[in-house]
Amino acid sequence: MTALRYPDLSTFDLVDCLRLIRSEHVGPITFFHLLERYKTPAHAIAVLPEIAARKGKPFTACTREDAEREISLTHKFGARLIRYGEAEYPAALLHLYDPPPVMTVLGRTELLRETEVLGIVGARNASTNGKHFARRMARSMGEKGFVIASGLARGIDTEAHIGSLESGTIAVTACGIDVVYPPENNSLYSSIAEKGVVIAEQPFGAQPHAKSFPKRNRLIAGLSRGVLVVEASLKSGSLITAQLALEQGREVFSVPGSPLDPRCRGTNDLIRQGATLTESEEDMLSVLRTMPRALREATPEEYTPLPATPVSEETLADARHTILENLSVSPVLVDELIAECQLTPHIVAGLLLELELTGHIERHPGNRVSQIMESA
Repeated sequence: MTALRYPDLSTFDLVDCLRLIRSEHVGPITFFHLLERYKTPAHAIAVLPEIAARKGKPFTACTREDAEREISLTHKFGARLIRYGEAEYPAALLHLYDPPPVMTVLGRTELLRETEVLGIVGARNASTNGKHFARRMARSMGEKGFVIASGLARGIDTEAHIGSLESGTIAVTACGIDVVYPPENNSLYSSIAEKGVVIAEQPFGAQPHAKSFPKRNRLIAGLSRGVLVVEASLKSGSLITAQLALEQGREVFSVPGSPLDPRCRGTNDLIRQGATLTESEEDMLSVLRTMPRALREATPEEYTPLPATPVSEETLADARHTILENLSVSPVLVDELIAECQLTPHIVAGLLLELELTGHIERHPGNRVSQIMESA
């Protein structure tokens, strides 16, 4: 089996894993930091209220009843929960900096083990030509042996899934596995659940919200050897997916368009920055054929262990103040934060864990963090 970046969660109880990741303020990075410090999800859950209480913050842990209810509802829906490290867990996600500790899947789970995956994303308000091109590329690349991953959104995503239904498609949602968004894709969702596979990181029943979409986008990028962008404005989610793909060592392909169409400014800018100009499947295949068949196992900055030696409370207080002083509502790379604060990675890792658990900071895809400003 492919080497894991983090501990194999299949060795731990599913209920405990689900309770920890569903607890307040616990995201993937914090989950694995807690597991390193406290060794088991059950122990981490037990100490979380105490950690928050030391900072004067209430903390709500996911109850065993709620976790068991989610598992039961998931099974009744026909889906299943997969932990990081299980055989069905996508190999391409094993080396992300922030892989989902637990994800929900519905459909042909064997597609998640494919290494020949191409992401196709683009504008929701896509042009007719853009939609036709996305569908044609998805069908053609599917015939060449690629599984197509996209986000089930309106426009380009929808066409990408339709074009690859017969050859293999992966829909990554920004909501619970049982929630279809947008609602008009209900029939397409059912077809993908039958012929392809749907995956969700959010809890069962969760509705989509703005913060869920970048998290979904990192998974589309992470699953794929390359990402094709067909129509995207300069500040679109598709460009976030492209940026995350670059950070994860994937290839980015971009379809050129008219400079008079706002939907093409983002794709034209990607080409200007070095993305492969793409007018046919051969433009992508000529690049992908030169890459190793299996996804490279190169990772971002390696996971930083938490402090093994005690640090004085005075030192931590000063460091905490320095970190918060250098954070804002705009996300910043953790590596840049470490350099700016002139603190050791160990101290920053430990304090970011504390600050996330107490609701002072928020994690973002790409190993970024931002400060949560308290409302007046």
